[in-house]
Amino acid sequence: MAVDVIMPQMGESIFEGTITKWLKKPGDKIERDEPLFEISTDKVDAEIPSPSAGVLKEIKVNEGQTVPIQTVVAVIDADGAGAASGARPASAAPAPAPAKQEAARPAPPASAARPEAPRPAAPAAASASSGAGAPRPAAAASATGEKIRSSPLVRKIAKENSVDLTQVPGTGAGGRISKRDILAAVEGGGVQGTAAAPAAARAGAAPAAGGAAASATMETAVPREKMYFGQYEVQPMSVMRQRIAEHMVLSKRVSPHVYSVEEVNVSGIASLRAKSKEKFEQTAGTKLTFMPFFIRAAVEGLRAFPTVNASVDGTNIVLHKECNIGIAVALDWGLIVPVIKNAEEKNFLGLARAVNDLAERARSKKLKPEEVAESTFSITNPGVFGGLFGLPVINQPNVAILGLGAIEKRPVVVDDAIAIRSMVYLTLSYDHRCVDGAVAHQFMGKVKHTLENWTESVL
Repeated sequence: MAVDVIMPQMGESIFEGTITKWLKKPGDKIERDEPLFEISTDKVDAEIPSPSAGVLKEIKVNEGQTVPIQTVVAVIDADGAGAASGARPASAAPAPAPAKQEAARPAPPASAARPEAPRPAAPAAASASSGAGAPRPAAAASATGEKIRSSPLVRKIAKENSVDLTQVPGTGAGGRISKRDILAAVEGGGVQGTAAAPAAARAGAAPAAGGAAASATMETAVPREKMYFGQYEVQPMSVMRQRIAEHMVLSKRVSPHVYSVEEVNVSGIASLRAKSKEKFEQTAGTKLTFMPFFIRAAVEGLRAFPTVNASVDGTNIVLHKECNIGIAVALDWGLIVPVIKNAEEKNFLGLARAVNDLAERARSKKLKPEEVAESTFSITNPGVFGGLFGLPVINQPNVAILGLGAIEKRPVVVDDAIAIRSMVYLTLSYDHRCVDGAVAHQFMGKVKHTLENWTESVL
């Protein structure tokens, strides 16, 4: 019996995925739930398990191809009998080995295709609180009456930017208008009224993790010919790197970033951690890091100042009732932001286990799409790499992100005397459309007070 393997829908706002790697080849035996291929979406990189035991009969979608959800990407012979009948897919042309160039300047890398913009990730709370979710526009029709093939996201972007879909050439299968097509039309001037970047932002964005080819948002003001000189090598961006680049550029376009910095004395929690970490690991079965302390302090700040725990939807401010804390995790191949849902309901041990578990599974590509979605506030930790402090870019659709600097012993004035204390700089990047400086500094004051006057038991 033949079993179709389809491109799964890895979240309600995901409409397509890119196959980054096949873990089996035609003719290989495979067990049910054994990893079959890896995909990259707007939300997450993930291994997709086989829906059935048997023999991989045919691969229909090559590595590097992006296809809509529910597309059949492979066929499995569930009976496991017979050799694979499908030919192995033609491998993509191998990427040229990085080569040093000296004389002639080559043409710029062939990456003219535009990457996909962030997927809609408007939380349910937004529509529930406003009660006025805009209905999805009906599919457009060409002048000949033929239905224009496009996704709900494409139609949404077209409507918000006053783009006539009948005038947009589709490059997808069967002439389907893809997201890159509509973004090309928007960037090319097919817009009346609303600016392209804010419109794309209202479509939402999930934390960077996956992507497609380069877009206008990733272009540079420097002429390409000025980049290619002397000796150099060209390294194409990975799918994830492209999505990260686009997401960050979009955030800077949409949100007016303002920054507040606070210096915090963390000697108390540093001492508590030092004397408790061995017992904590033995008792709880997980490591005691500094991150749970900062998460707890951030949650206290968010509960006291809810406008920092919000999103902006046009002229509406969406105040989230849950504190879903996104934690930026550095990977060898990029960055991903898994989310601790309902952090306000967890005790210290629960936070410690959650952050360690998510970080470990992020590095092993075991995260589920829902685990990198619906963050309401984010924390990033450049201090773990020695950074004194940083000015992080807001992770849309959040309105703020907290940056943690390195914890270092420094001389400080305590009661009119110089003392040595463990100090850390905290930076809050916030969206001035929603958060004013007074609120930002009050929030930071609450975080500072919680850290400097820690009372919660760690066990």
